Amino acid sequence: MRLMSYADAGDARIGVETGDGVVDLRAAVAAHLADRGSADPAGEAAWRVPSDMVLFLTRAANDFELFRDAAAATTAPTAMDPAGIERLAPVPRPGKVIGVGRNYGAHAAEGALGRQEEPRLFTKFSSSVVASGVPVACPAGIVKFDWEVEIAIVVGKPMKHVPPADALSYVAGYTVLNDLSAREFQFDVSPPQTTFAKSHDGFTPMGPVMVTADAFGDPGHVDLTCHVNGVEMQRGNTHDMIFDCAYILSYISRYATLEPGDVIATGTPSGVGHFRDPPVYLKAGDRVTCWVDGIGAIENPII
Repeated sequence: MRLMSYADAGDARIGVETGDGVVDLRAAVAAHLADRGSADPAGEAAWRVPSDMVLFLTRAANDFELFRDAAAATTAPTAMDPAGIERLAPVPRPGKVIGVGRNYGAHAAEGALGRQEEPRLFTKFSSSVVASGVPVACPAGIVKFDWEVEIAIVVGKPMKHVPPADALSYVAGYTVLNDLSAREFQFDVSPPQTTFAKSHDGFTPMGPVMVTADAFGDPGHVDLTCHVNGVEMQRGNTHDMIFDCAYILSYISRYATLEPGDVIATGTPSGVGHFRDPPVYLKAGDRVTCWVDGIGAIENPII
């Protein structure tokens, strides 16, 4: 199932992207519950499908069968044209956004950086999250503005002390994330300020949908690319990850509880601008397109 958040007259809604367009999930669930004889289909649907994605994931607890059936039912509302919808990030305001640095072998090598023994973690402010299509401003004084295409995990159930073998069962789904970075703060100051370098307003474009884990399948062999102004800058595959998705989730859960709606950015392949010879950085007028196979693409203009 391809879940998304969108705005309707200024209010957030949750939808399902289908082959025919976008179906409003709450309306679809209300119709489906009415077909099943619910005494209060509208009220039950409003509880099961709140406007907030984090609360929706909390209540769903990784059981999406009802929602999948409702979106596919003949009584589901008429699908809307995606072109006429204001998309939001799939999780517009996650509780946590955690990034994993240097997690692709080729990316570590391009920066002459060694493979790490455990994941190198940083955070991104949740206020930096924006949707595909939203213009991202290059902050005043920043000239080393860089891109990083990533596949991001969205947590579906609370996780604490979960072994790697069980970790993927806690995943709600996967989305595309661009880990935009001001390299000045990451590399040119002492001590480095990695979290701040990656948390400026608009520095976490995400979307266009969240593909639920049951529909996505194995995240261990997935292609991803980044293009700037139509020119390919990154091409990689998740099999080059040093720490796979299951291990990352398990590792974090040893020390911090992961909660529904938390987002884990799992690292980027080689081809970032900072390590090119000569370096290449984003500037006003550029367009950055990040794509992950099985999910789709996000594109954001730089202003």
